[in-house]
Amino acid sequence: MKKSRFTDSQIIDALKRAEAGLVVPELCRELGISSATFYKWRAKFCGMDASLMARMKELEEENRRLRKMYVEEKLKAEIVSEALAKKW
Repeated sequence: MKKSRFTDSQIIDALKRAEAGLVVPELCRELGISSATFYKWRAKFCGMDASLMARMKELEEENRRLRKMYVEEKLKAEIVSEALAKKW
């Protein structure tokens, strides 16, 4: 996954500045991001503080790891069932 060049605190700061009344296109120019990026951030992180954002990222990482484990186990089960089907 691509790593963001902005830290969690920078993203939250940008969202708070927009809520405070800074015009979104001006904020985007200042940060060097597109308005689509800003609106994605707002949809994903609005109302969060840094600790909630860190917890969400931990949960996303754990979810990714568990999905990978599930796919590996499912593949192993398919290989075993194919081997047993051929044996008999």
